[in-house]
Amino acid sequence: MNNGDIFVGEIIGTAILVLFGAGVCAAVTLRFSKARASGWIVIAFGWGFAVLAGAYTAAPLSGGQINPAVTLAIAIDTGVWSKVWVYLLGQMVGAMLGAVLCYLAYFAQFRANQRETGTTEGTVDEPIPTLGIFSTVPEIRHPLANLLTEIIATIGLVLPILAFGLTKGLGQSGLVALIVALLVVGIGLSLGGPTGYAINPARDLGPRIVHTFLPIPNKGTSDWGYAWIPVVGPLIGGSLGALIYNAAF
Repeated sequence: MNNGDIFVGEIIGTAILVLFGAGVCAAVTLRFSKARASGWIVIAFGWGFAVLAGAYTAAPLSGGQINPAVTLAIAIDTGVWSKVWVYLLGQMVGAMLGAVLCYLAYFAQFRANQRETGTTEGTVDEPIPTLGIFSTVPEIRHPLANLLTEIIATIGLVLPILAFGLTKGLGQSGLVALIVALLVVGIGLSLGGPTGYAINPARDLGPRIVHTFLPIPNKGTSDWGYAWIPVVGPLIGGSLGALIYNAAF
């Protein structure tokens, strides 16, 4: 794979990942959405399908890594580092592009960023915080606990991905992306509760940058004080996953 193909493939694949992933969060969160308040299971499956679509689309060009933690783990496992920067650049550009596309798809809903709340004085409008549509937000803000959650969840992603390569014929069957997508659904259902399971630095950082600049009314904070955790945690988790794989298999 040449650098141009890798760059384009990772842009397209990560853009699709974030478009569908942020899109399901927008569908569940925003007022005047037909899927409003449909719940965490919908979000978990939405992100799983996002991985499925993004990985399969990018695979012919770049292999469909679409996650810096996965790229880092593969580099640690194989010892090949020369193209890592191309993957990371494509993933960041794609994540930002996907976030912009999600905003455009839900443009009218974002413009109506408010909700009705009953009070003793009648019904008033309050804005809906929008960062959780684009990036992760912890339920309990505890930096060490949040970091550990992201590390553990990313090990749970990367170690199986590397081990899948040991299953004879799985790569040739074309089912790897489907299995990884189901894995992501499982991680969301099992480990997503504390932090929202970023498990992907580009998927969190790129959209957070975009959220900072989007002209969303009453959008709330972009929470840059927390932003390092969904970047550092998955990178540590990806590295540990690769080291465990090399030691055990």
